Amino acid sequence: MTDAETDAEQEAEAPGPNGDLAEMASVRIDKWLWAARCFKTRSLASEAVGSGHVKVNGDSVKSAKMLRRGDQVTVREGEYTRILDVVGLSDRRGPAPVARTLYVDRSPPRPDPRAAGSITRDRGLGRPTKREQRDIRRVRGY
Repeated sequence: MTDAETDAEQEAEAPGPNGDLAEMASVRIDKWLWAARCFKTRSLASEAVGSGHVKVNGDSVKSAKMLRRGDQVTVREGEYTRILDVVGLSDRRGPAPVARTLYVDRSPPRPDPRAAGSITRDRGLGRPTKREQRDIRRVRGY
């Protein structure tokens, strides 16, 4: 055997970034959300799933739902919704660049906070006057 053939065999046998998890067929949704860095802790991911903020293929699920490659995960974060297509599976949390390889983000762009209809004030102008406060309340609807 040549050195090149030996190196190729060793690379083929070497585990992926998640060890032997490259062979996974499915993983729990709460573990995947945590590993994909959608939530800071697994308990927060489980809580979001339990409260109905996470859907898989359009259906509300429980934390024990097994996720597979090709599924579409929708995560509601306040008024913003993230749409993720699952391309990789992991139940271990790794570095952010590895976590980004677990999904394809199909989310619409986040709205600009300084969009039309919002009021912004330049820094250093001090507190708003009564008139400015009334204008702010009228625009914000309260």
